[in-house]
Amino acid sequence: MSKEAALEEIIRVKDQYYILATSSLADDRTRVLKQGETFAIFDCRGDIHPVGLGEQGVFHEGTRFLSHLELLFGDKRPLLLSSTVNENNELLTVDLMNPDVIIDGEVRIPRGSLHIFRSKFLWRETCFERLRVANFSLTPATASFSLAFDTDFRDIFEVRGMHREKRGRNLEAEIDACCIVLPYEGLDGKVRRTRLTFSPPPEELTASEVRFKVHLDPQQEAMFFITVSCDSSGCEPRLCSYQTDFVEAVSALQQTKERSCEIETSNEQFNLWLARSFADLRMMTTETQHGPYPYAGVPWFSTAFGRDGIITALEMLWVSPDIAKGVLTYLAATQSTELNPEQDAEPGKIIHETRKGEMAALGEVPFGRYYGSVDATPLFVVLAGAYFERTGDLEMIRSIWPNIRKALEWIDIYGDEDGDGFVEYVRHSSKGLVAQGWKDSWDSVFHADGSLAEGPVALCEVQGYVYDARLRAARLADLMGEVELAGELRAQAEALKDRFHRAFWCEKISSYALALDGNNRPCRVLGSNAGHTLFSGITREDHAARVAKTLLSDKFFSGWGIRTVAAGEARYNPMSYHNGSIWPHDNALIAQGLARYGYTADAMRVLDGLFATAQQMDLNRLPELFCGFSRRQRSGPIVYPLACAPQSWAAGSVFLLLQACLGLSLNAEKKQLCFRYPVLPDAIDEMHIRNLQLGRASVDLSFKRYALDVGITVVRREGEVEIVVVK
Repeated sequence: MSKEAALEEIIRVKDQYYILATSSLADDRTRVLKQGETFAIFDCRGDIHPVGLGEQGVFHEGTRFLSHLELLFGDKRPLLLSSTVNENNELLTVDLMNPDVIIDGEVRIPRGSLHIFRSKFLWRETCFERLRVANFSLTPATASFSLAFDTDFRDIFEVRGMHREKRGRNLEAEIDACCIVLPYEGLDGKVRRTRLTFSPPPEELTASEVRFKVHLDPQQEAMFFITVSCDSSGCEPRLCSYQTDFVEAVSALQQTKERSCEIETSNEQFNLWLARSFADLRMMTTETQHGPYPYAGVPWFSTAFGRDGIITALEMLWVSPDIAKGVLTYLAATQSTELNPEQDAEPGKIIHETRKGEMAALGEVPFGRYYGSVDATPLFVVLAGAYFERTGDLEMIRSIWPNIRKALEWIDIYGDEDGDGFVEYVRHSSKGLVAQGWKDSWDSVFHADGSLAEGPVALCEVQGYVYDARLRAARLADLMGEVELAGELRAQAEALKDRFHRAFWCEKISSYALALDGNNRPCRVLGSNAGHTLFSGITREDHAARVAKTLLSDKFFSGWGIRTVAAGEARYNPMSYHNGSIWPHDNALIAQGLARYGYTADAMRVLDGLFATAQQMDLNRLPELFCGFSRRQRSGPIVYPLACAPQSWAAGSVFLLLQACLGLSLNAEKKQLCFRYPVLPDAIDEMHIRNLQLGRASVDLSFKRYALDVGITVVRREGEVEIVVVK
């Protein structure tokens, strides 16, 4: 299919693209690769087309450097045989075969004579592709094939649909025998270049297409190499080699794998979920100048987000504490030191997100460095305390103690907008987020009648985060020798807990109010936010059972997971982003909270639901969210079309869910690894955890499920560590 023919089958309505059901483009599966600041989204054939939301392409630092790529044999697309990203997420492989190649009305190469194998990976701002063509017919074959390509250098916010009045300009293409450079000068004055190189030299190379001719005897094959390099720095291009760079990429990946423990179960489907989650997190974690940081999600959030990074680090803390160290270091370095209303920035506040694209550089969006998040700051303190408990790394805590103190000051001074003792948010930026909790849709905070809550808004879960932050900071203050501060923080936490129950508890709905509005009126709405109060420990013991029962009721629990808003609420919509959908990370935090209060069986129901979901998803990958429709027989969960996949905190959810069911806690100071009322899901008879590290010690553990018990065996123990099992 020629580019022109393909475009005839694509219908554009405003900023959305649709395709005819009969088109070869109708397969909507996409394949994602990411490395560092670069990510790529291809269709299942390894091509790039402007279909769906137009999100396909090769992106670097928030800009799309390649917007179209299409492999054609003659004027037709090859036929798809298979397509997958390997278990480690490093390599996309696509198997294709030729359609009938017709020349002068005669079939010269019958369908299925040629096998076309494409493999792609990303490394150091470059997308590498190896294309192998093999002749499996009984006669020689001479074939011509082409790759059409294009660039648009659109900012990620443009790709999402944001309109710009002005754009930069395309500069003249530079072409030689085997290379083409397509430059663009942005309104920010930066020149960005897409460099495509081809080996061996092609038959023809123009500004939009490259053509090759190949002659193959029977059983003969030929190799072709294509690289797409993204240059935003103006540096001299480096020499690229598919083989050499692939070895480097694999070696770097192996080093990150060795820093985590290994988990294996008797259930192969569960192992696939674990493997994909591990791989997604390794792929999403970017080495920054401050250490490793799990970028939020592809395509829309492939950058550092404060809240997302913290929650991902908490989910992964028992498995890979290095992630938490990188997150803490990065967030301390980017903590606000000034009052800047257009960035929603205040001294001591932790960043919401950073962006590197043209629109952020120009201030067309405020997200170059944006602080519109009410929960990232207390969660930063929570992570610091949890990291110390897990690792005993006092040197790290000392290095960020001034940042922790500033975060606590933000909570007291700027976080309490109206002086009522609760931390709330209100937007100051003209372009910033209206809602600034984790549910940051404009309509996510409302009253029982559906009317929106006017700010300042105090979310229930945020009060729990603040409570937890103060208790954990008190422990750190003791270590820093600031005993008076430690006492103040503990007193503040207990006073907040009492005040929280009086203001937020709603007897009629057996749960906490979603939020208090600017008039301190409770939003008496059943939201999953209340589950986070279990996670933080602010829930009163005598209310925990009722909160747990409410969250696992049919109104909330769909069979796949816990909805963000219970069915029957005024703004409930199972197809909405935050008002009835199901988010894996939300469920994992709730499950950990349920286990904290002794409701491990309920936590296991949540795990079972998400495990069933993962089995139904492409590549066993949990997306950012999915629709909240009730589970039906012979029907899988319904995908939310705009969800990021992979998404870091969705990938991390399986590890926190396992921790919840095992009742696992690690205390480096006590050199103790504790299992409190451990259970294993019905789907798992045995589980093995290898190289679980605590300080300088490491252990291998084996778990076996019995009818009413879980047996735990220490297979290997190196160093000083005590294993405690409470049953």
